[in-house]
Amino acid sequence: MQTFHGYQRLEPEHRGAVIALGNFDGVHLGHRAVLDIARRLASDGDAKLGVALFEPHPRRYFAPDARAFRLMSPARRDATLDALGIAQLHVLEFDEAMAKMSPEGFVQTVLDDGLGIGGIVTGSDFRFGAGRAGSTVELAQLCTARGIRSEFAELTGNGSDKVSSTRIRKAIHDGNMQAAAELLGTRWTVDGCVAQGNQRGRTIGFPTANIDMGDYVRPAYGVYAVLVGIDGEPASRAAVANIGKRPTVDGVTEVLEVHLLDFEGDLYGRELAIEFHDHLRAEHRFDGLDALKAQIALDAARARDVLTRVAGPA
Repeated sequence: MQTFHGYQRLEPEHRGAVIALGNFDGVHLGHRAVLDIARRLASDGDAKLGVALFEPHPRRYFAPDARAFRLMSPARRDATLDALGIAQLHVLEFDEAMAKMSPEGFVQTVLDDGLGIGGIVTGSDFRFGAGRAGSTVELAQLCTARGIRSEFAELTGNGSDKVSSTRIRKAIHDGNMQAAAELLGTRWTVDGCVAQGNQRGRTIGFPTANIDMGDYVRPAYGVYAVLVGIDGEPASRAAVANIGKRPTVDGVTEVLEVHLLDFEGDLYGRELAIEFHDHLRAEHRFDGLDALKAQIALDAARARDVLTRVAGPA
C-alpha cells in the first residue's frame, strides 16, 4: 500500500483511483461495507483501490479537549487497510483551510484537482464541507458534473441499529467486549509502549506492564482477560489487565496495567498489543495489599480459564 500525505502534487500515475472516503477509525464492519463497494467500483473501471481519510480526526480538531475516543492506532489502522488490499492511502490534513471548504470547494479542490479520483464511495450518512453542509445527494451531483463515479453504502445493520464507531465506543465504555468485537469484526486491541511504573506489582508477586492509553477510548474501569502480543507478534499470550485509578494504592492516576500470566523478563520499552476479551469485574478498593494480592490471584485464575476456552483444547 502506498501512502500519500496531502492532496497536492500527485504524480499522474497515482491519479484516477476509486477511493473510499471517511475516518476509518476501527475499520469496523460498516467501514468494510464501504470498502467492498469501492473495490467493486475500482474493479469495474480497472482502477486502483484507495482510501482517503483525515488527520487529525475532525472530532479532535473541533473539540481538542474532548475525552479520548480513538478505537484503533493509526499504525494498526494502516496495517488493516493494507491487509484488505488497499493500494493507496491518502492522508488529508484536516486544518483550518479544510474545515472552511464548501462542499463544492472540497470536491473541486481536493477530490478532482488534487487527487484526480475516478470514483468515490462513502456511507449513506456521510456529511462534508464547512458546517457539515454537504450530503451524499450533493456529493453525487458534484461528482457527476466532473465525471467522477459515486456510490454510497447503506448503513450496515447489527441488531437494532447501524454499525458505527459511536456504538462501538458505547460497548467499550460499558465493558461489553463481545459486542465491541461483533461490531468491529475483530477483538478491540490497544497498542502501546511499556512505560516505567512504580514497580509495586513486583512487591506483591504480580509484575505489571504499564501502558499509556493516550487518545484511545476508555473502557469501563476494572479487570479484563486479555491476550497480548509483544513487538509485533500475534496477540496470543494470556494476561490479566486492569484499567482504572487503583483505589487501593493510588486512587488518582489512571493507568492500564497488564500482568502476563506465563512470562518472565523485562518489558520496558517494548511494544504491546493488548486484545480485550472479557470484563471480569469492576474496579473497587481493597483493605490493604494482602487483600489486593489475593484478589489478583483470583483474577489471574479466572482470566486463564476464560482465555483457555478462547484458545480451545490443546
